[in-house]
Amino acid sequence: MHSTILIMKIYTKSGDKGTTALLGGTRVPKNHIRIETYGTIDELNSYMGYIACAVLETKSQETIKLIQDRLFTIGSHLATDPSKTNVKVPDLFEHDIILLETEMDRLNETLPELKFFILPGGNKDAAFTHIARCVCRRAERLINELHQHEPVEELILKYVNRLSDYLFMMARWIAQEQNSEEIKWMPRA
Repeated sequence: MHSTILIMKIYTKSGDKGTTALLGGTRVPKNHIRIETYGTIDELNSYMGYIACAVLETKSQETIKLIQDRLFTIGSHLATDPSKTNVKVPDLFEHDIILLETEMDRLNETLPELKFFILPGGNKDAAFTHIARCVCRRAERLINELHQHEPVEELILKYVNRLSDYLFMMARWIAQEQNSEEIKWMPRA
């Protein structure tokens, strides 16, 4: 059962001096690693919205919607002051990671064997999916950096790592579905 969240106003003016509140009430600078981390997850979620619009296949649209939900879950964990144990946030589960792996396997069944490195591109939708993959990798690096200072749930680290792999597969799949040729990287000799 989902609880209802009531948002009164978008603007609060409480961040005008360069700080923002974590879930739990603690105020931190807006450039705090925790804020940068969940902000990057939010950026990734926006790219996922674009990808959902680009993909016409129902199964992938459903998967992307679930991923967006999980990114909100991850964002809520990252936005919570870890010292405030009374804050309730949604859970991430091992089966969320298994879903990504299962979907990668499904997408891979239709793809040609990867025998070379590919350059991001092929078409606009595949290129945007590669951008999302890069944002996901940045989020992963930031989460790992945050984890060096404050504990981050292991499943979050694992999920974001697997998600970047999923996005690579999705970019390849989109290129194929839209009849675009993958661009082989041909290093100069």
